[in-house]
Amino acid sequence: MEIKTYDVAVIGAGMAGIIAARDLSTKGHSVVLLEARGRVGGRTYTGDAFGRRMELGGGYVHWTQPNMWHELQRHGFDTLVPPLEANKTFWLADGRVHSGTREEWFAAAGMNLARLLSDARARFPKAVDINAVDNTDLDRQTLKERIDALGLSGYERDCLEGALSGLIHCPSQHGALQLLHGSATYFGDFMNYLETAGRWAIRCGTKPLIDAIMSESSAELRLETPVSSITDDGSWVSVKTRAGSDIRAHAAIVAVPLNTLGDISITPELTPAVRAMIDQKNPVMASKVWARVKGHIEPFHALAPAGKHPLSAVRAEKYHDGDTLFLCMCADAAAIPSDTDERCRVVQGAMRVYVPDIEVVDTACHDWTTDEFSKGAWMMHRPGNLTGAAAQIRKRHGRIHFAGADIAAVDTGAIEGAMGSGAAAARDVVAYLRMTRI
Repeated sequence: MEIKTYDVAVIGAGMAGIIAARDLSTKGHSVVLLEARGRVGGRTYTGDAFGRRMELGGGYVHWTQPNMWHELQRHGFDTLVPPLEANKTFWLADGRVHSGTREEWFAAAGMNLARLLSDARARFPKAVDINAVDNTDLDRQTLKERIDALGLSGYERDCLEGALSGLIHCPSQHGALQLLHGSATYFGDFMNYLETAGRWAIRCGTKPLIDAIMSESSAELRLETPVSSITDDGSWVSVKTRAGSDIRAHAAIVAVPLNTLGDISITPELTPAVRAMIDQKNPVMASKVWARVKGHIEPFHALAPAGKHPLSAVRAEKYHDGDTLFLCMCADAAAIPSDTDERCRVVQGAMRVYVPDIEVVDTACHDWTTDEFSKGAWMMHRPGNLTGAAAQIRKRHGRIHFAGADIAAVDTGAIEGAMGSGAAAARDVVAYLRMTRI
């Protein structure tokens, strides 16, 4: 059988992959886009729940994110909506539930948040250049170790870890530098960083944006085509699919989640640091669950330290057909049952810690940790990887390039990071093909 040849093979049609494929194809290059799932978008996924479309994966964006805002404006999707306005806040600390206004909660957590991240701008004065300053002294520090150094009481620590719980899965496994870098990206302020990561949603949802990006691409899309191996022999990149098909290209962009890279044989071998990062995996095994609560109830926020409550963060998001939809972030996806009835029971029980008579009538989620083509949630790097292996993997590996939210130079783990990473990889490939006169 004749092997079909392309200028570029892009493996993975998440946000990084579709941006890279679009940008390359509009430059006149022949591109094949290989996606293991039966849809594009990756961990950005709009599904059906509660009789409407719901974001079951990444869904929050911000006008300060250059790649995302450019795409939203060019396609006419730049109307963003916030969650329901809620002043009532609950926080689990020192073994009991506290309640008050948002200002009262922030008085309990804000000072220590500032202490934790006080040197963010000094560590990353130019966030787009992650190694502009030598941070070797903090490279191996875990977030737990950094929190330990603050000398907090049990109550203060729980307030602080609750404030981080929308992003953090396990402080002992996360490197401290990524939180510092994320805060530095948004002017040294964690609350600014948190706003970009989880407040503003696209009114029409992410799917129309994904469809619009794909409509601009002339890449040949092959769905349900997982890849088993990628080989650079010095002249060509050969890609073999699990089904046994062979594809040949002058260059390749690998844009799959870090936790699935180990399922693909890559030749030549990657650097020891990169291989170690792939083997260690992204530690975030968290989940995003939507809860439909009976009736229009007073909006509230609730926060708990990761590991001390099934739901680490809860927020009233919107009203729908007479009920209230809540966003629930779960530090451990394994604590949330897959059975729908049991999941309702567990989520309702967790929410009743804050509001005793609340009634959960339905839930919806996608478990990214058991999904074969993600095997984890958003990225929070282990110690040493953000400035080390992640920076290394972004460099050209012969004819093979890498992209994705997990290894993004800015906004790691976010849709913006994926878009920026895909665009950067496409630019690198264009320059490489020009250099080799392809």
